[in-house]
Amino acid sequence: MKNYLLYDFMQVAGGAERVTLTLAEAFPDFQTLVSRCYPDAQPLLDASTAQVQELRGGWSARLPRILESMWCFRFRAGRLHDAHTVLYSGFYAPLAVYQQRSGRRFYYCHTIPRFAYDLYDSTLAGFPWWLRPFYAIFVRWFRKQYEAAIGRMDRIFVNSENVRARLQRYTGLDAEVVYPPVAIQHFRFLADEGYYLSTARLVPNKRVDVIVRAFLQMPERSLVVLSGGPELERLKAIAGESPNIRFTGWQADDALRRWVGNARCVIYLPVDEDFGMSPVEAMAAGKPVIGVAEGGLLETVVPAETGLLLNPPPSIEALIDAVEEMEMSVGPTLSELCRRRAVLFSEKQFIQSMKKHLG
Repeated sequence: MKNYLLYDFMQVAGGAERVTLTLAEAFPDFQTLVSRCYPDAQPLLDASTAQVQELRGGWSARLPRILESMWCFRFRAGRLHDAHTVLYSGFYAPLAVYQQRSGRRFYYCHTIPRFAYDLYDSTLAGFPWWLRPFYAIFVRWFRKQYEAAIGRMDRIFVNSENVRARLQRYTGLDAEVVYPPVAIQHFRFLADEGYYLSTARLVPNKRVDVIVRAFLQMPERSLVVLSGGPELERLKAIAGESPNIRFTGWQADDALRRWVGNARCVIYLPVDEDFGMSPVEAMAAGKPVIGVAEGGLLETVVPAETGLLLNPPPSIEALIDAVEEMEMSVGPTLSELCRRRAVLFSEKQFIQSMKKHLG
């Protein structure tokens, strides 16, 4: 096999992992390589027909996840020597480009490694003072490695105009936008049970705390927080015993689709999201989105047609006003506009675009 698809590692049932498996299924003549598959990603792998091979092995298996991935792609990808076509993605898989001596080189960029660029300062501040000099040295080295690797690509694709601008700003490289595949065929309008839904991971940059605090001031409206993460206990403490706010934790795909299909609206307020699949999944189920006017949501949600976008940073008061406006807007016409919009980001559209580029 002379064609290869490379991604860092299968860590969780996340968006980048889903994109990797969609590509693997669409291009069965490509061998899919990752450094390692982790247990949290196994349900996703079990549900796919794709065959994913791990590069891990030997002493490097004892390294931390990121260092192991970098080692595997830099030194254990010798099979790429005489490759015909290689599609790279992720942060660390592009390091394998040095093993490829011929053929075509493509890169699909979900986002640049933000810990080394626009989020560098905040990431550095999270380390103990004595580790910061070592982290700074690592990031300087890694930037050079990453930029040199993607600079060897014949073509670069990105998942949004937002990521395209970020890539160009920090590396000087341009790219073509190919929106990622969203499995819209699995989402349906089931009912309107009146509750509002938050599907974002519970980390600070998703701003779920703003949503919880807003619903504390709207006891007549129901909120379901359909996710987990390190902020779970803090958010539960903020919600207290409020009967209109429910935390379900992470849900299996079937349950997620039922929750979305029965919601009134999905609320999604992340900081400068790369693309954001959750709003598209909501629209595929005929559900409008209350989002924030930054990042990838500017490319997916159409204000006054498929939802509402709040000025960043979104305030509690602005979200309360948006919820009240949404109460007067939901209905069959809005649902149909949402479904039509979601079609633009379907798996079918993505596969057609990638086949055109890689064919």
